[in-house]
Amino acid sequence: MRVLIIEDYEEMADVIARGLRREGMAVDIASDGEAGWFKVSVYDYDVVILDRDLPLLHGDDLCLRMRNEGLTTRVLMLTATSGPREVAHGLGVGADDYLAKPFDFLELTARVRALARRPEPTLSPILEVAGIRLDTGNRMVTRDGRHIHLARKEIGVLEVLLSVNGRVVGAEELLDRAWDEDVDPSTTAVRTSIKKLRQHLGEPNPIETIVGAGYRIAP
Repeated sequence: MRVLIIEDYEEMADVIARGLRREGMAVDIASDGEAGWFKVSVYDYDVVILDRDLPLLHGDDLCLRMRNEGLTTRVLMLTATSGPREVAHGLGVGADDYLAKPFDFLELTARVRALARRPEPTLSPILEVAGIRLDTGNRMVTRDGRHIHLARKEIGVLEVLLSVNGRVVGAEELLDRAWDEDVDPSTTAVRTSIKKLRQHLGEPNPIETIVGAGYRIAP
C-alpha cells in the first residue's frame, strides 16, 4: 500500500509516516498543498492523508482539484475542527473520510486500510493464493498453515503479488506500489525482496519469474 501524507507540521507528518511504515506501508510526505498536488498528479497512491489547513493550496481546494481532474485516490482529511458543518464541507469537496486532531493512531491506521480497500469492494483483508495466506490487517503470513515471519517490505511485495489474481507484475510496478518515492529505480531492491520471499516461503517456489515481464504467483 502506498500512502501520501500532506501535512505542513513536519513533526506530525514524520510521526504518522514512521507509524505507517511500521505497518508495512510505503509513505511519501508533502509539506504544502502545491507539493501535494504535484505528487498526486505524478504518482499512484492508494490513500492520501490530507491536512485541511495547508499553505500555498488549501486542503479543500486540493481535494476539489483532485476530483475535478478525475483522480479517484481515497482521501482521509485531517483537521483541528470536527463540527458537523466542517465535516459536511470536507466530504462535500471530495474527501472520503474525516478525522479530527488529536486522533488515535490505531484508528488512523484502520481508516487508511479501510479506504484502501474501498475502490475494490470485493477485495478481502485476507488475501490467499496457492496456499499462501496474508492477513493484511495484522500482517500475518502463513503457507499451508505454517506461520512465516517476513520483513515489512517483503510483506508489501507479497501483498501486491497476491492482490492481482495471478497477473504478472513488473519490477517498476512493484517499486511504485511497495516503495517510497526516494528509491533508486535502478536498484536491486525488487530482486532482493523476491529472493528473500522465495527463501521464506519455501519449496515449491510459488513466485514465477516471467523473463522480460516480471513476477507472479499463479493461482
